Amino acid sequence: QVQLVESGGGLVQPGGSLRLSCAASGIVFSRYAMGWYRQAPGKQRELVAAITSGGSTNYGDSVKGRFTISGDNAKKTVYLQMNSLKPEDTAVYYCNAKEVLGAPSRRSDYWGQGTQVTVSS
Repeated sequence: QVQLVESGGGLVQPGGSLRLSCAASGIVFSRYAMGWYRQAPGKQRELVAAITSGGSTNYGDSVKGRFTISGDNAKKTVYLQMNSLKPEDTAVYYCNAKEVLGAPSRRSDYWGQGTQVTVSS
């Protein structure tokens, strides 16, 4: 059974920091790119950051220079360090595991349950 368990969300003041964690189980970590997405009320889900097992990273334009994604392959865990948080960063943050090996039509895609991040004074 595949599980992606997020933690670390909460309420923070503008300018503050939070660190999200996503612990994966039930997958061969090296076969997946891990990512963080977010969805604010009334908006579409958007990519925040992603990382491959080899360490290549990709960021959404709105978080570049403020957020950092990292991974620990041994622990099957991916982290999102969020600095200089803004009210517009308020959203539910979801962990994603996207299989990148094998036939494209048979690749798996998994989501965590989400964790709320609220940036407010």
